[in-house]
Amino acid sequence: MRNLKLRFLMVLCVVLASIIYLIPTVSSKLPSWWKGILPQERLHLGLDLQGGMHLVLEVQTDEAVKSTADRLVDEIKDTFRKKAIPFFEVARRGLSDIIVTFPKDTPFDKVQEIIDNQFPTLKESHREITESEVKLTLSMDPREIAHIKKLAAQQALETIRNRVDQFGVTEPDIRPQGEDRILIQLPGIKDPDRAIKIIGKTARLEFKLVDDRVSLEEAKKGKLPPGSKIYPMKRFDPVTKRTYMTQIVLKDRTLLTGEYITDARVRINPQYNTPYVALEFDARGARIFERITGEHVKERLAIVLDGVVYSAPVIQERISGGRASITGSFTMEEARDLAIVLRAGALPAPVKILEERTVGPSLGKDSIRKGMMAMLVGGIIVVVFMAIYYRFSGIVADVALLLNIILILAGLAAFQATLTLPGIAGIILTIGMAVDANVLIFERIREELRLGKTPRAAIDTGYSRATLTILDANVTTLIAAVVLFQFGTGPVRGFAVTLSIGIIASMFTAIVVTRLIFDYLMATRRIRTLSI
Repeated sequence: MRNLKLRFLMVLCVVLASIIYLIPTVSSKLPSWWKGILPQERLHLGLDLQGGMHLVLEVQTDEAVKSTADRLVDEIKDTFRKKAIPFFEVARRGLSDIIVTFPKDTPFDKVQEIIDNQFPTLKESHREITESEVKLTLSMDPREIAHIKKLAAQQALETIRNRVDQFGVTEPDIRPQGEDRILIQLPGIKDPDRAIKIIGKTARLEFKLVDDRVSLEEAKKGKLPPGSKIYPMKRFDPVTKRTYMTQIVLKDRTLLTGEYITDARVRINPQYNTPYVALEFDARGARIFERITGEHVKERLAIVLDGVVYSAPVIQERISGGRASITGSFTMEEARDLAIVLRAGALPAPVKILEERTVGPSLGKDSIRKGMMAMLVGGIIVVVFMAIYYRFSGIVADVALLLNIILILAGLAAFQATLTLPGIAGIILTIGMAVDANVLIFERIREELRLGKTPRAAIDTGYSRATLTILDANVTTLIAAVVLFQFGTGPVRGFAVTLSIGIIASMFTAIVVTRLIFDYLMATRRIRTLSI
C-alpha cells in the first residue's frame, strides 16, 4: 500500500502540473495572483493554424563586399594623405578591385610597404604605366571575400531575428537556408506590409557634412566638386504639416555610422507635437561624435538613412554625451519602426524577397477544424473498439488515452513549442501508439490467465514481459523523431516535437497509470476475475 500511495502521488502531481500549464490556453482571464507565481504561456499555434506570413529572403552579399571595398578606398586615401604619398585618384572597380592612380615619380617601394603592412587583404594584381601616371590594381584576397559574404549572411540573420523579437511576434521561425538565404515564418502577424518594411529595411545610418561650396543648381549642371554628391532629402513643413522631397549636396565621406548606436527611442517634439527618434551612442561613438561636432562648428551635419537625408541641422557647438536625434515628418508608427531597426542594427547588405506567402486566419481555422475532427473521429473509434474488445480493461486504457492527450498538450505549452497541422497528425499517430502499448500488455495478461494464473499474477507477469517490448518499440521511434527534429525543417520539426512528447506521455500512461489502476483495484476490491 505504501508503494501504491507513492505512485498515486506521482501521477497526481503530473496531472496537476499538466492542468496548470493548460489553464492559460483554456482561459483567457487569469486571476491576479496567478500571474506572479504560475505559468502564463499559452499553447502557441503555428503558421498553418493561426495564419501569418512566410518569407524567403536572399542576402545580397556582393553589396557587403562592395561596402568593404568602399571603406578600404576611404582608408587608403586617408593613409596616403598622412604619409604624404601623392595620388590622383583612388576608386573601386567592379566587385572588389581598387584602382589607385599615382604620378609617375611616386616612391612605389614606400607604397608597397604601406599596402603590405596596413592593408594585408589587398594584393597588387596589375600595373599599367603611361607617360604621366601609373595605375595600380589592388585585388581583395578571395578568402577575405568569402569571409565577408559568410559574415554578412550570419549578421543579417541575427539582425532580422532582433528586429522580429522587438516587433513582438510570438514564436517566429527564423533560420538560414543555404549560404545566403533566410527563411522567416511569422505566425499570427496582422500587418504583413509593416513587417516586411521592418525586416527588409537596410537601416544604414550615416552622418555626412553638407557641401556649401556649391549650390544645388550648379551641382545639377554638373559642377560638382570632387568627393561630393547629390542626395535626396525629406523636408517637413510645420505650417502645412506635409513632407516633400527635395535635394541637397553632401560631401560623400561618411564621418560616423549607426554601428555605434546603443539605444533608439521615440520622443515627442513639444514645439510641433511630432515624434522624433532620439539616439544614444556607445563610448567610442560618443567620442567620435564629440570630435566631429567640435571640428565642424557652424557647419551643417546631415543625417542620412538608407541614402535619404532626413535633416541637416547646423552644428552650434561641440556636442558631448553621445546623443543625437532624427527629426522629420514621422507618424508615431513610422518613428517606432525606425527605432526598432536602429536598435537592432543595420543590415550588412540589402535583402531581396524571393518568396512571400500570407496564410489567412480563416484557412488556419479550417485546418484546426478538420484536424480536430480527424482526431475526434479516430479517438472515438479507438475508444469504442477498446471498450468492446477488452471490456473493463479497455475502459482503463481509454482513461489512460485521455490523460495521454492532456499530457501532450501540456508538454507543448510547458516547452513553449508550436502546435502545427503536422503536429496534430503527430497527436493522432500517438493515440494509435498509446493503444498499441495497452494491446501488448492486455494480450500478455490474457495469455497468463489462459495458463490458469490468478488475476494478480497475470497482471504482474503481463506488465513485466510487455514493458521491455514497449520500451524497445518506443525508444526506436523516439530516436527517429529526434533525427527528424535535428535535420527537418518547418512542418517536419513540428511533427517531430509532438511525436516525441507523445511517445514519452504514452509510455507513462500505458506502463505507469494503467498499472496503478489495476494495482489499486486488486489491493482494495479483491477482484477474483479480470474483465479483459
